[in-house]
Amino acid sequence: MIDDGTGLFTIGELARATGLTVRTIRYWSDEGVLHPVTRSAGGYRLYDAESVARLELIRTLRELGLGLAHVREVLAGETTVAQVAAAHVAALDAQIRSLKVTRAVLSTVARRGSTAEEMTLMNKLARLSASERRRIVEEFLEEIFDGLDTADPDIRTRLRFHAAELPDDPTPEQVDAWVELAELIQDPEFRALMRRMVEFNAADPGPEVPAGTSLWFMSRLVQLAGEALRGGVAPDAPEADEVLRDLLGDGDRAAVLERLTAASNERVARYRQLSAVVNGLGAQPSYEEEFAWVVAALRAHPDR
Repeated sequence: MIDDGTGLFTIGELARATGLTVRTIRYWSDEGVLHPVTRSAGGYRLYDAESVARLELIRTLRELGLGLAHVREVLAGETTVAQVAAAHVAALDAQIRSLKVTRAVLSTVARRGSTAEEMTLMNKLARLSASERRRIVEEFLEEIFDGLDTADPDIRTRLRFHAAELPDDPTPEQVDAWVELAELIQDPEFRALMRRMVEFNAADPGPEVPAGTSLWFMSRLVQLAGEALRGGVAPDAPEADEVLRDLLGDGDRAAVLERLTAASNERVARYRQLSAVVNGLGAQPSYEEEFAWVVAALRAHPDR
C-alpha cells in the first residue's frame, strides 16, 4: 500500500500482497479483467482493496481453466460462476474421453508395433464421435435390411444387439476391435455377404420352419449337433441323417445348407467376435464345431 493515506496499491505492492507476478497482473489489467481505480501523478496504475479481492477471484477462475473471455463475463455479471463451471465440466469430460481414446490407441500401437499409416487410421476411426460411430453402424444395418420387411425379427434383434458401442473409457483391445470392425462393416464385399445372409433368412422357409423361430432353431441345432459330436457320430454316417430329420423334419435341406454356409462364414464369425469385444462382453461361444458338423452332414445327406 502506498504511503499517502489513500489505501491504494501499485502493481508491485499488489504483486507482493497476492503472490502473483507483476507481469501477470499487468497482463490481466491490459486484457480488461482487472481495472485500476486510478493512476498516480506519474501515470502508474493504482488499485484498492476491492482490487485485491477481484484479483483473487481472477486467479481462482484461471486456475480452474477458464479463459479470460469467460473470466471477463463472470466479472461483468454476464454469466455466473456456476454456469461457466458447468460448461467447463462438459468440456473437460469431452477432453478426458478424447485423452482416454488417445491413450488406448497409443497402447494398441505400442503392442502391435503398428506403422505410422496404421496408427493414423486407428486414431481417425477411434476418435470418431459416438454419433459418427453410430451412423456407420446404422448405415450398415440399413443397407443389409433394406426392403427385407419379412426378415426374421430374431436376426434383426441379434444384429442390433451386436452393434458395437465403443465405451467412453475403452481398453486398447476395444479400440483395436473397433478399428477392425469399422473397416469390416464399411467393406462393400462384407455388406454384400451379410445382405445375402439376411436374404436367405427372409426367404419363405416353408411350413416346417416358420419365420421368427431362428433363435429356437439355432439352439436346437447346437443341442443336437453337440450330442452327435459327443457321441462320435460322423457327419456321413447313417445316424447323422436321423439327426438331420430330428432337426429339420421334411424341410428343404439345400436351403438350410445355403443359409448355414452363409451364417458360418469366417468374416461373419469375426464380426460377432469383434462386436463382443467392443461391447465388453468377453469371449462368446461360436459353436463352430456344431455348425461345421451340420454343414458336413447336410452335404453328405442331401434331399432325396
